[in-house]
Amino acid sequence: MFILKNSSNISQIARLRSPKFRQTGSNCMLSFWYYNYGQSVGAAELQLLVDGLKHPTVLWRTYYSEGNQWLKAVIQLGRLPHPFQFSLDKISLGFYEGISAIDDIRFESCALPPPALSCEGPNHFWCRDTKACIDSLLVCDLVDDCGDGSDEDSCNPDLQCNFENGLCNWEQDVEDDFDWIRIQGPTPTVNTGPLKDHTTGTARGHYLYLESSQPRQFRDKAVLLSPLFNPSGNGTCVFRFHYHMFGKEVYTLSVFQRTVSNTQGWLLWYKFGNQENRWIRQTLFISSSKPFQILVKGTVGDGFTGDIGLDDMSFLGCTLYNGAQHSFGSFFKGNLPTISTTTSGTSVPATLPMNNCTEKEFVCRASGHCIQMIQKCDFRPDCSDKSDESACVTEVCDFEDKDLCGWHQPALEQMSGHYSIHITNTFKWQLGRGADLYPEQEQHCPLTDHTTCTEEGWYLFADSSNGEFGHTADIATPVISLTGPRCKIIFWNHMNGSTIGSLEVLCKSSNRTSKLWTQSGSQGPQWNRAEVFLGIRSNFQVIFRAKRGVSYMGDVAVDDITFEDCSPLLISDKPCTSEEFMCANKYCIPKNNLCDFVNDCADNSDESPNI
Repeated sequence: MFILKNSSNISQIARLRSPKFRQTGSNCMLSFWYYNYGQSVGAAELQLLVDGLKHPTVLWRTYYSEGNQWLKAVIQLGRLPHPFQFSLDKISLGFYEGISAIDDIRFESCALPPPALSCEGPNHFWCRDTKACIDSLLVCDLVDDCGDGSDEDSCNPDLQCNFENGLCNWEQDVEDDFDWIRIQGPTPTVNTGPLKDHTTGTARGHYLYLESSQPRQFRDKAVLLSPLFNPSGNGTCVFRFHYHMFGKEVYTLSVFQRTVSNTQGWLLWYKFGNQENRWIRQTLFISSSKPFQILVKGTVGDGFTGDIGLDDMSFLGCTLYNGAQHSFGSFFKGNLPTISTTTSGTSVPATLPMNNCTEKEFVCRASGHCIQMIQKCDFRPDCSDKSDESACVTEVCDFEDKDLCGWHQPALEQMSGHYSIHITNTFKWQLGRGADLYPEQEQHCPLTDHTTCTEEGWYLFADSSNGEFGHTADIATPVISLTGPRCKIIFWNHMNGSTIGSLEVLCKSSNRTSKLWTQSGSQGPQWNRAEVFLGIRSNFQVIFRAKRGVSYMGDVAVDDITFEDCSPLLISDKPCTSEEFMCANKYCIPKNNLCDFVNDCADNSDESPNI
């Protein structure tokens, strides 16, 4: 559909109305492609009109010409229980020159969950009327996932807050720099913050947000305090919340747990930077042997497009400290499941879907779609279900939840495969944490990990109480197919002890192994950051090699291994823009990357002496 305008009356409106929809499920997304190009093409907006609400909710806007190209808009609708329709409005102020068009409108995951014949197990909840079977972690989270409201019945209002009537029993911290603000509709600054709340999905609902405009300074912080909770006992207490981090200069949102007042406590979770214009759900599992409190801290970035939103915060399986003994443990027969993000150990179905792929192609697990083998394990998901990246190394690995993120020890696998000998005394990498150390180990093994800075956090270490002088231990990634020109590994290492050997980072391709980085000897009792440049490489493995020193007092540890900017270049169908340089092989790269000693093009044409 496109707008044809041939008269020049002042203020004309072109309006496109959708059919009426009755309701949507909680994961509903709407996407469409739009085109808005021309000297004075003007603005357009998509509005949501809900039955019974006087004012429309703006879901999306374009303000001006966005170039001679189709662009994709993705809009999160979420759970809308009342009948609604959309209106796409284009307003022309007299002079209109340009083309506005829309195409390929698509709704995804918008149905309510289907009814189930049975709903077994402690981790499921059976909806009363719709008979859907949902995850028990969705119970009492302020979102009607069932469609009949039964998952939100008989919940303790003291353990949840949707900010429709104030802060409930959350409080603003007085030790911070400024406060969270309760608001309806969009935040005051364009292109940052939410346009609507998460509870109602409309401009009528309320949420909290952090205003990053003047007079706020870079790294000012606003902290929200939960009520006090009893020790979690053998059960687990779960904290669910929704956050919105949209804007070029969004900085960080973090959650802390503390058992002593006037301290920050320890970090449970954090998110950094722009996460797109959508509400994201986060679930945190909390255990504590003492009464505790949760802190939610937002930090201002270096500019005014850094608003952060919070909504629909709820606890499950927790009891308030003031004796309001109302627990949701009855939903669970036993403890809550621990969260697991393992990708390397994903179970593969025995049969792949119908496909016409050759032996040199990879079969996407859900669709049967074929992709080239070089696209498997290249840090870019090319299959819709991301199955081409599932048995690979993950981009960020913090070893929490005892997850190795795909890293493995080839030597150990061979030993346990060929001989059934005991491999306990071998010098090898293993997961460790400060809480499990023996008193003698505390001198030469990290007491706290780098991710959470606590004794409970996990890291990877080569235990030198095994093996002999000069023994090496390797831990490797699965084969990485292809990387981009700016690819690098960033990791933190801990090398403290009188007889530390060395730590090396190696790159192994089919027949040769090269050394990229090395460090030997004691580096002091702290975590140190290291950065290793990889650049464009294909079909290779990264190996961390620890070499044992003379005695047991030489444990080498690593944590928070990140592969940054590693997805390979894409050849675009579009011509390069004026800000870009076209490589000899047709890649487009930023002009800033010319003549900087980095082979950004992959064929070195950006480093040619002729430029």
